[in-house]
Amino acid sequence: MKTYLPPVNEIERKWYLVDADDRVLGRLASRLATILMGKDKAWYTDFLDTGDFLVVVNADKVRLTGKKWDDKSYYRHSGFPGGLKEIKAKDLLVKHPEDLLRFAVKGMLPKNKLGKKMIKKLKVYAGNDHPHQAQKPESLEL
Repeated sequence: MKTYLPPVNEIERKWYLVDADDRVLGRLASRLATILMGKDKAWYTDFLDTGDFLVVVNADKVRLTGKKWDDKSYYRHSGFPGGLKEIKAKDLLVKHPEDLLRFAVKGMLPKNKLGKKMIKKLKVYAGNDHPHQAQKPESLEL
């Protein structure tokens, strides 16, 4: 028996709306990464992008457990000597609350061209409003 591989033009992608209000960051991010990769579909293939689009609202109301607000740090480097920058999770929530969730999901996706394509299907917004009403996203309860 041969394995069915859907043609790229036949892959149906839906739009889902997820409310991140009072959700734990890691548990939410792992579920979002699964949907972005398409692992919840019967025709999942690791070398095809079969995932759906996700619109996440209320990203500024996500929570972390334990002392992670003070202990968790995010790093980036400019490429120059002494160019290491560090920001704590609580400071990142104040400055860019969308990035907190985006970084968590990005770390759970494949580290290749396909992963870069998948992360573009994630739309994160700090408030309750989003500009994707025309796509008619279905509400998804995780």
